[in-house]
Amino acid sequence: MTDSSTPIRVAIVDDDGLVRDGLRAILDTHEDIDVVATASNGQEGVSMCRTAQPDVVLLDVRMPVMDGVEATEQIKKHAPSVKIVILTTFNDTEYIRRAVSTGAEGYILKSSDADAIVESIRAVHRGHSVFQSEVADRLKSIISPGRGDASRQLGLAPRETEILKLIAEGLSNKEIAGVLNLSDGTVRNYVSVMLVKLDVRDRTQLAIYYYRNIV
Repeated sequence: MTDSSTPIRVAIVDDDGLVRDGLRAILDTHEDIDVVATASNGQEGVSMCRTAQPDVVLLDVRMPVMDGVEATEQIKKHAPSVKIVILTTFNDTEYIRRAVSTGAEGYILKSSDADAIVESIRAVHRGHSVFQSEVADRLKSIISPGRGDASRQLGLAPRETEILKLIAEGLSNKEIAGVLNLSDGTVRNYVSVMLVKLDVRDRTQLAIYYYRNIV
């Protein structure tokens, strides 16, 4: 379990020096976040992750040498526990599809306010997925629609399907517990069972699974 007293180690990868400096200035005002490294392109970002060992990486998409999507794939290959948040100006369907398929836990826009960026870092560090509303709408549109009876075909219990839907809507285990009047531990158990049953690796993939197979 992560020690809540230990700052979240964050790396910033963006080819715009002003953006890197601005993000660092914002994040440095928060005691629970420690910016451990910055890089100016995806290739540098991959190398940086091996040396700086961040918990969360903020990655731009369009960069020289190696873009953010390819960097995400390389980082996840060598350090799958590192959480990736794509932070970009591009609300582009293809970028979103590729970022999700390579394992990014978050996709938010640079138009987001500072508090939203900080909360996104905290959320993915806790194990949640974060997709800005405009991005989530595109995600739903690019994932092929599911089959209404898929949950029964796959052996999901009604309660599991309820929890899966709430995960897809971005709720945390605590929030799901409140909605369904369950304990946090019970929700965690359901999530663990679904990860095994559906053969997916994390909550982001559970959300994608829901949109692809059930809605």
